[in-house]
Amino acid sequence: MSDQEKQYTIDQEVVPGTIRLIDVLGNLNVKKNDGDHNIILQPQPTSNINDPLRWTDAKKHFQFFLVWIWCFMFAVTVNFYGPLFDVWVDELNTDFNELGISVAICFLGLGLGVLIVQPTALKVGKRFTYLFCTLLGIAGCVLGAKATSIENIYVYQALGGLGAAPVDSLAEITGTDLYFQHQRSTAFGLVILALYAGSYLGPVACGYVVDGLGWRWCFWIQVVIYAIIFVLFSFTLEETSFRRDLNAEDEFEEEILSQSKDKKKENIKSTSKEVDPIDRDSVDESVPKMTYKQRMRIIHTEYNDVRSWLCIFWRPFFLVSFPAVIWGGLVYGAQMMWLSLIGNSQGDIYGAEPYNFSANGIGLTNLGAACGCITGMFYGGNFVDWSTIKLAERNNGIMEPEFRLYSMVVPTVINAAGLLAYGLGADYGTHWAVSVVIGQGCLGFAMGSTGSICLTYAVDCYHKLASECIVLILFIRNMIGMIFCFVFIPWYVNLGLRVTTWMMFALSIGINGSFIILVKWGKDYRKWTAVRYAKYSNPMFGEIFKDKS
Repeated sequence: MSDQEKQYTIDQEVVPGTIRLIDVLGNLNVKKNDGDHNIILQPQPTSNINDPLRWTDAKKHFQFFLVWIWCFMFAVTVNFYGPLFDVWVDELNTDFNELGISVAICFLGLGLGVLIVQPTALKVGKRFTYLFCTLLGIAGCVLGAKATSIENIYVYQALGGLGAAPVDSLAEITGTDLYFQHQRSTAFGLVILALYAGSYLGPVACGYVVDGLGWRWCFWIQVVIYAIIFVLFSFTLEETSFRRDLNAEDEFEEEILSQSKDKKKENIKSTSKEVDPIDRDSVDESVPKMTYKQRMRIIHTEYNDVRSWLCIFWRPFFLVSFPAVIWGGLVYGAQMMWLSLIGNSQGDIYGAEPYNFSANGIGLTNLGAACGCITGMFYGGNFVDWSTIKLAERNNGIMEPEFRLYSMVVPTVINAAGLLAYGLGADYGTHWAVSVVIGQGCLGFAMGSTGSICLTYAVDCYHKLASECIVLILFIRNMIGMIFCFVFIPWYVNLGLRVTTWMMFALSIGINGSFIILVKWGKDYRKWTAVRYAKYSNPMFGEIFKDKS
């Protein structure tokens, strides 16, 4: 037996999140990636022709692109108004403190919305949820366009937050519906890109519209765009929900481990027959392919969740003792602090001495963060997927979720540097490029990469509770964002930008740098939660309205 075979067949502990991702010798009888036959598809596609994992790549990418556009627009809706703060102070007879409260209301709507839309989507379909939330976006923008007081802005922010809630959970779940585990960082990274690109490019467009047409047209233009999206989705967006046998996934993992041991005994090497990545001929002929009319129904229940709405609603809170999930929520929530820092301070910083930018100029400063975010998406998405695969290859084909955390070193350092460049650069009145290009660029990179790493790590740890993980992480994130909106204005007013910057720098190092704890003890934490994970993975756990016998 070769040294490679001996290395490959070392027994692995069964720990939540530890899986065989790479078939090192290429001799396992499983479905593998089309481009690289050594990557085992997790989860394995079913024989049901309606399984989204069986869709062609072109169809998957188109459906995900529709969701991406939707996420981008709602990110614009809940973050575009930074250049309007000075205008609203004059026209709506308000102040920056009340405007900060309006942003907090938006985060509250996002947080509560995440809890509401997830069970709704799992019961009646993601397609229905996206369409309904589009209508909420239209209603919120119409109210914003007609606003005459800060109270109107409060209601707009509440509707906008509720409508945008799928950006914070459902879009990521759509990504897990369409793509395999080794592609998740890229899918999540694209969602994060939509979030931050909309957050940063929205104010840029807002500045132009304000100078050319007036601030109310910022809302009316969005109403038109949402109306187009609603019509487009009505005829093209398909349902991606699909009920999978989670127990079968566990049996599959045990089977391939068993296969690898059998191959060792038989001394079979990589010359074994390969299996087609998605054998499109091996379908269950008893299941008919859905027609276009069936796929375009508003309500979908064929593959919906069989549990009660309330059961799905509260299940995410069972995970409050799972370190990977709480860490993901804390670190992702911190990214909302840096986003709020820019959104709540840019008008005051760049609209005053020594910069004296117009509303258009203030909006353009967001291009620095937008460019950084695009770069960060490729790092946190494609690069993290690639590096995780390479680390799994070096680990005899076994993937540990902590492999993704090694990539946190770069955004941790760059985020801290960006905070200093943005806050201190502006406070000392340096050239605008220091705070805009370096400061916001670094912050955009860090935010664009960190979010996808946090989400993917938690989902990799507890893949059978992927939906619950994402909901709890995003709920924590939005609650942190809401609290920070109340905290930031008093910090900024009472302590000044310089002290506030140093405080946030310290928070950045402490929170983002905490990934080291999980790199060191993450697997131990997963062992510690194994029994609870097995219990909560029972889909009916927490169901009190049905007979569980």
